[in-house]
Amino acid sequence: MTAANGRRQGATGGDTVSAVVRQWQAVHPGLDTGPMEIIGRINRCAALLQQAEDAPLRQAGLSRPEFDLLGALRRTGHELTPSELARETFSSGAAVTKRLKALTERGLVERRGDTRDRRVAHVRLTDAGRDLVDSILPEQLAYETAVLSVLDPRGQGELADLLGELLGRLEGTPGMLRA
Repeated sequence: MTAANGRRQGATGGDTVSAVVRQWQAVHPGLDTGPMEIIGRINRCAALLQQAEDAPLRQAGLSRPEFDLLGALRRTGHELTPSELARETFSSGAAVTKRLKALTERGLVERRGDTRDRRVAHVRLTDAGRDLVDSILPEQLAYETAVLSVLDPRGQGELADLLGELLGRLEGTPGMLRA
């Protein structure tokens, strides 16, 4: 561990990030690679989880961003405007528009104009869209449960708390992610 920050120094694990950290330590022995060990593992886990969890979506002919739009409509339980969907899914307006067009063509969502402002559209799930989300979600949660089963329940809780704390700081601190 480094005395300054309480983190262990060096990567002794067998994962791919450990190998990268060992290489950097060979090139720069005095460099604190602790942040790389955390951020690198978060990024690598996210990439691997996304590849595997998207399998049920691919079988249903959906992309992850399309499912996120459908999920936002299902979990909020009411119509949303494209702008609201962009905020809910952390997407650009243009991306939401493109995805909504594809989902509308598939009969999974419906758009209706606002009675007072013709520039505003309201989007809702169709019965087929709701049924699709409801059929995929349990499979997704079962997959996530299986992945997390390598951690004991206490470890899962600790990880969730730590990631929640980090995410809260990142989301709540303007400019924190800028160099």
